[in-house]
Amino acid sequence: MSRKVFHHINAPGFLGAFLLSALCLVSGGCERKATGTPDWSAAGATEPAPVATPPARVPAQAADATATGPLRFVSYNVENWLDRSRYSGNPATSGGTKPEKAKQAVVAVLAAVKPDILGVCEIGEAADLSDLQARLKAAGCDLPHVHHTGGIDPARRLALLSRFPITATAKAEKTTYLLNGRTHGMQRGILDATVRVNGKDYRFLGVHLKSKRDVQDGDQEQMRASEAHLLRDHIEGILAGQPETRLVVYGDLNDTKASAVVKTIQGSGNRADSLVPLALKDHHGEAWTQHWDYEDIYSRFDWILVSKTLKPEVDVKASRVVDEPACDDASDHRPVMMVLE
Repeated sequence: MSRKVFHHINAPGFLGAFLLSALCLVSGGCERKATGTPDWSAAGATEPAPVATPPARVPAQAADATATGPLRFVSYNVENWLDRSRYSGNPATSGGTKPEKAKQAVVAVLAAVKPDILGVCEIGEAADLSDLQARLKAAGCDLPHVHHTGGIDPARRLALLSRFPITATAKAEKTTYLLNGRTHGMQRGILDATVRVNGKDYRFLGVHLKSKRDVQDGDQEQMRASEAHLLRDHIEGILAGQPETRLVVYGDLNDTKASAVVKTIQGSGNRADSLVPLALKDHHGEAWTQHWDYEDIYSRFDWILVSKTLKPEVDVKASRVVDEPACDDASDHRPVMMVLE
């Protein structure tokens, strides 16, 4: 895969990040591998039948907005927008805060593409989310409605920021699995939030699946595959009860097109509840979204998949991998953008 060379720019400084608590209502190294496969048949680990999860309605929010043009959704792994010194007991999270230069670059990238709805991976606590939100507002990208959630990872969480009201949120029926006789929880969980735009509801499922880094708890490939099964169960539960749902599944899947993980989430193409993955590329025709500097490997790990009901609304030509000049300073990932007509 060829390597895209970015030209560095100095992102402008932004206003200091004061906490916008009124706008940000938030909820709430290789090591040895274990062997074996995920045990879906063991007691307590039976693969659940799909169950529709009714979204919990949230109070009406102020500052409602109306879409007057195409709707832009961006998914972005912002690479550790958090204070890792809070979690010094865990070697994997040591290293302090995200550098200021990198934060400014993330904001410069997003300010250039102006998302109406933004899904982020690797955001930290409520204060970290408020910091990002305030910086974006100062840069002219005001996303006042937010949903913040996560899994068993105490540091890296998921968030959805929106220009439009988040009218409902939900939790997956099951977020644990059994592997080699041990129960594991999803590392970052499943974000489930519904956004209403011009009277139409769009339901977003955000994930950040287990990384390709080996851990003592289990085989990383099997852990990621198990998380993908849990996400597929949740997708099927939603579409079984409401097949007309405009569903968007997005995030850092930590796997590539032909992998069992991506195919599991996508589902069989013959089924009504299968999803359509968007084949996104940048302005140079390149599809990679993540650069692993240690091995100098470029991969497509970041995905947007949509339900068959939503696919006709996607502007395929306008949707793309974002390749703004500041991307190389911002994160080890590049954002992906979907434009809805």
